[in-house]
Amino acid sequence: MASSSLSAAFSCLRPAFQRPPLLSSLPTLFTLKPKVLNQPRRFVSTTTVMASKESPENNPGLQTSLDEATKGYFLQQTMLRVKDPKVSLDFYSRIMGMSLLKRLDFPELKFTLYFLGYEDTSSAPGNPVERTSWTFGQKAVLELTHNWGTETDPDFKGYHNGNSEPRGFGHIGITVDDVHKACKRFESLGVEFVKKPQDGKIKDIAFIKDPDGYWIEIFDTTTIAKTTASAAV
Repeated sequence: MASSSLSAAFSCLRPAFQRPPLLSSLPTLFTLKPKVLNQPRRFVSTTTVMASKESPENNPGLQTSLDEATKGYFLQQTMLRVKDPKVSLDFYSRIMGMSLLKRLDFPELKFTLYFLGYEDTSSAPGNPVERTSWTFGQKAVLELTHNWGTETDPDFKGYHNGNSEPRGFGHIGITVDDVHKACKRFESLGVEFVKKPQDGKIKDIAFIKDPDGYWIEIFDTTTIAKTTASAAV
């Protein structure tokens, strides 16, 4: 959820519902009390049931009759290239609380993949090949890609994080139990902030940076619902 798009959404006010002109000109017969008439009053709705924001009517191109072939699909990983795996692994394990689910080395191509997540690794198979299959069966895994030598290359300037021109990739998001409590901890650990929860027009959402400058959105499920309430309806 990019902060710029949320800010724009928050500035929009829903138009007030106005009574259709037709109703103000109805004959008084339709406003008589029930006891005047021998038949019970009947109410006719003058409004149309609004489709939800997530409906196809409000989202051109959205399909709801999904191909049976896609059953079983799920979002498994997001990949970030990192300069120094030692620094990145420390950040994502010590500060963000992730575990290393699997490491894959490719000597011929000179790169290593680190798969991190919040799964309990005690349930991972002991067999290394089976553990790979187990890892790729987990949801929302972070894949860190290290191209060998970048950590010691004086000419390596780092990777583009997508938040400066030309903009593209934005951030990943992490749910925490309490956004304010989590951010106090991050601050005590020296984490770099893009935005603290109390900053800006949109409160109770934070953005921090990982060692490579990638943005991480921090929120909890209670405050995110309140913060985005006006954009949700």
